Amino acid sequence: MFNLLPRDTVFFDLFEGMSGHGVGVATNLAQLAQSFPDITASIQRIREEEHAADQLAHQALNRLDRTFITPFDREDIHTLVGELDDIVDGVDALAKRFPLFHVKQMEETFVKQTGVLIKATSTVDQAVRLLRKSRKLSDLSDSLIEIHHLESVGDDNHHAAMSRLFQGGIETLEVLKWKELYDLIEDAIDGCEDVGNTLERIVLKNG
Repeated sequence: MFNLLPRDTVFFDLFEGMSGHGVGVATNLAQLAQSFPDITASIQRIREEEHAADQLAHQALNRLDRTFITPFDREDIHTLVGELDDIVDGVDALAKRFPLFHVKQMEETFVKQTGVLIKATSTVDQAVRLLRKSRKLSDLSDSLIEIHHLESVGDDNHHAAMSRLFQGGIETLEVLKWKELYDLIEDAIDGCEDVGNTLERIVLKNG
């Protein structure tokens, strides 16, 4: 059970801010995919979201360093902050690859994956917001189950994309470009599952 002092709520504000930026970068990545090749504005918005998330991560870690009483274990706070930041950083790195790789056209399965990522980050955001008041695993269970389901959907899409890329008939350079792009969005979806696992561990330890 959480025994919170008023100052502890700042950690939850920071967690929720970071998870919100996760939704933001996922939404802008989907916009990038849908508006391709007009991608400059989406890349810039993702960059801005990444900078804002980094600021929150630094604030959270600085507060962790100077706060005596925390809402749950310091190690778990550190892990949660890092995982939320990794999602945003990963999408930022992915978006930068499009101009760097001189991508010629958008892949239909990639567009589909951006939809999965939006759902996954949105569900993570919902679970993080529940963490502020949750005392039971059952309070978060629906969100955690959905995160795991979306990770499985992302895996299926990734496998289908890899099969198509390696079946032959596609230029080697295009295969290399798209393999990395698909791997990066898969990493971001997997990152959502990592956050879900951490949230589950926190609730189990503090319920």
